Amino acid sequence: MSDPLPAATGELRDGDLVLRPTRSTGGFDGFAVLVDDERVGSVALREESAGVRSARWNLGTGPDAMTWAVRTLRLVFDHTFGELGATRVEARVPVDRTADIRAASIAGMRREGVLRGGSDADRVLVARLADDPPLDSRDAFIAILNAGLPTKRVISQGLVRDPAGRVLMCELTYKTEWDLPGGVIEVGESPAVGLVRELSEELGVTVEVRGLLTVTWLPAWRGWDDACMFLFDLGVAEPEIVDTFDLQANEIAAVHWCTPDDLSARATAASQEMLRHVREGTVTAYRDAPLAP
Repeated sequence: MSDPLPAATGELRDGDLVLRPTRSTGGFDGFAVLVDDERVGSVALREESAGVRSARWNLGTGPDAMTWAVRTLRLVFDHTFGELGATRVEARVPVDRTADIRAASIAGMRREGVLRGGSDADRVLVARLADDPPLDSRDAFIAILNAGLPTKRVISQGLVRDPAGRVLMCELTYKTEWDLPGGVIEVGESPAVGLVRELSEELGVTVEVRGLLTVTWLPAWRGWDDACMFLFDLGVAEPEIVDTFDLQANEIAAVHWCTPDDLSARATAASQEMLRHVREGTVTAYRDAPLAP
């Protein structure tokens, strides 16, 4: 830990908004936040390590609190990066303080994750770096949104049938139900390319993606978050093709050609329902899976 941050000696000003130094406590150098000489809240900085300051603030919950918080944080950035020579300003905001998390984002801080557990409630870690793009730039806008917007898990699965109409299913090592071949798509990977990769890794086979059959939204289930599942047509194969597979032993215990009765006994309810619609020709381009019991 480096030496404590010296007490601020001057006011920071942005028009009618003023940050006035107050007494330093607990390692934090504080500022009273004033608008037209009326105190509306406070903000404080602490040196965590060389070049890194943490910030905390309280601007209340009034109708102008968001605006004041954003302007206050931007003054803090100018001060810490310009006058103090810091390279990073970060904050740990309780997850239920959504207005403060949003203010931090608008001010130019990027969401970096959630700090869990300990004596405090879970906290969102946000930060801004001295060399981040200027706040009014397109690059900054995109980066902040990318850091804070929700993401959706994508799963790709392939439908392979034999001449008798049986469906190829995988017996998995990590769950009871059998499933269609495929898996979770990686960041930046297309669903079709990801499916080809998954089957190469798990079955040792190269497949041709013939077309999209349906996209199914899967609600949260057994501790898994919700996801979108892309079902691709992989065509018809002779039953003996399974003899050429090189199974990834830590995930795939075996593969099976399944009749509708087999699916009823082994597949999840969501897979049974989807495959029934495919079999009957009633599957739609997009669909929501029924909620699991």
